[in-house]
Amino acid sequence: MNRPRAGGVRILPDHVANQIAAGEVVERPASVVKELAENAVDAGARRVEVGLRNGGKSEIRVSDDGSGMNREDAVLALDRHATSKIRSVDDLRSVRSFGFRGEALPSIAAVSRFELHTAPSPAEGVRARVDFGRIRSVDDVPRRRGTTVTVRALFHDLPARAKFLRSAAAETRAAGEALVLLALANPGVAFRLESNRRASMDLAPAREWLGRIEQLWGDLAPTLIPVEDADGPVRIRGFIQRPDAARARGGRRYTFVNGRPFRDPALLRLVDDAFRTTVVEGLRPSLFLRIETPPASVDVNVHPAKAEVRFRDRGRVETAVRDAVGAALARLDSTKPMGIRGEAPDAGRGPRTSPRGRTAKRRGEPSAETPQFALFVSGRDDAGVAGEPGAETGAKAGASGPGGAAAPPFAGPELWQLHDRYILAATREGLLIVDQHSAHERVLYEEIMARFEAGGGTSQALLFPVTLQFSPPEAEAVEALAGLLARQGFELEPFGERTWILTAAPQPHARFDAERCLREMVRELAEGSPLVNTARSQHERLAKSMACKGAIKAGEHISPEEARELFDRLFATPLPGHDVHGRPTIVRLSVEELDRRFGRG
Repeated sequence: MNRPRAGGVRILPDHVANQIAAGEVVERPASVVKELAENAVDAGARRVEVGLRNGGKSEIRVSDDGSGMNREDAVLALDRHATSKIRSVDDLRSVRSFGFRGEALPSIAAVSRFELHTAPSPAEGVRARVDFGRIRSVDDVPRRRGTTVTVRALFHDLPARAKFLRSAAAETRAAGEALVLLALANPGVAFRLESNRRASMDLAPAREWLGRIEQLWGDLAPTLIPVEDADGPVRIRGFIQRPDAARARGGRRYTFVNGRPFRDPALLRLVDDAFRTTVVEGLRPSLFLRIETPPASVDVNVHPAKAEVRFRDRGRVETAVRDAVGAALARLDSTKPMGIRGEAPDAGRGPRTSPRGRTAKRRGEPSAETPQFALFVSGRDDAGVAGEPGAETGAKAGASGPGGAAAPPFAGPELWQLHDRYILAATREGLLIVDQHSAHERVLYEEIMARFEAGGGTSQALLFPVTLQFSPPEAEAVEALAGLLARQGFELEPFGERTWILTAAPQPHARFDAERCLREMVRELAEGSPLVNTARSQHERLAKSMACKGAIKAGEHISPEEARELFDRLFATPLPGHDVHGRPTIVRLSVEELDRRFGRG
């Protein structure tokens, strides 16, 4: 057998080099759709139409009404490294277009029967045909302004590549997802996708991003709340799903940087961390986030298909995302509204701005977005209560709350306890219903975590020390967590192999049963319940467990003064709308909803 001469080096023919380059750019029909549709958007198209036959394996046609190309540019575009997007290396540091690598058209043409029909004006139309990397003809053919690219017999000359293609239905879905990404990034552009001459997507131009989301997933849009943070060089805009609307499967999660879709699992985990004490374990809230940053601070050329990016100051981006999502969750708009048949009237259409400071806020300190609630439950004269002195002044003065926040919504300080488990409060917009146990859970969790950060809490000596005997796993847990328990005020002394004496305990409220709380906590921590298993540190595990076991229970009667204090403390927390299990603490019932139910609407 003849072997190549050792050290023999030769220049590959252009069509072979293009087929090798195509391996980076063209993986499947969806890759072709992505590259061609991105080129269309970059060319200023206001409408992009995609047609597939047999999932794109037989034919892909992408047509647009963009700027088009003249004869010279059309032929030049079929050469490798030809591009209209960059002129120098410096341009790579501030790329704003989708396609700029200059290899999409020749790479696609190298692995298919390729036809490019384009024109900057009807009189300058040109059609170029390429068969698997070899130009067959270039003819003057009039057409309207724009470009149509037709790709047939993809990978016909590369059976090793073709055998990895999936079924026509799977390839169609992949192409549709590629087009969805581009449609989300460009809501002002119309997109249409046809499969075997049947339309599966037909999107008219949308005025705003939420409108495009509603076009794609109509039932999802009402469950979204806005995220907006325009403070600093890194800006975050978009929408996240209300925690109560999160589902175990089917969460839509899309991130964009400077209009470019990208994947970043670590960034998504960061968002999940912000949701961690607002949703039940295993649920996936949908999110649509747009990150805007100076082009030079993000490298978009780190992935062949441009699906990943690299931030030059990743810490700043992560801080901006975490703070923006946290601020959105802290607003009352993230709580669950009560509507007819579970609908969510006006959900997600809250204030467009959410002022936020970059300085990290310590747990337990009043939130910039929520302290206005406390103004009303504390019974101040400036609360704007209808019919009381100072109401008019309060309404005017309260037109903007701290940091420019919206006016406080309470119509008065009156609170009622319902069935010894719910607290009701009238607001200017309707009625708030608060679950007293869930609310106290959230309050205790934040206060416990604040004490951990401050170095520990106070305790009260027991008049009669309590002797506690634990099972072997529980005794092991007590021994492992003794230091943390002491920082929370539980003073324990070992007394025998599995026996401990409790000499002092915290006293978070008058009804607190220290012995019962400690026993239940230790049992939960030893068994590893789902609640504590989701915690990321021992501090958090203990805080979650103690908040759950130590909170006021449903069925316990509390005085109006205790209810008012609970309201004040709840709305001073960063996330008042949810307990540590992810369940809602607050349900809103609007006046409009009441009017509809009484036949006034």
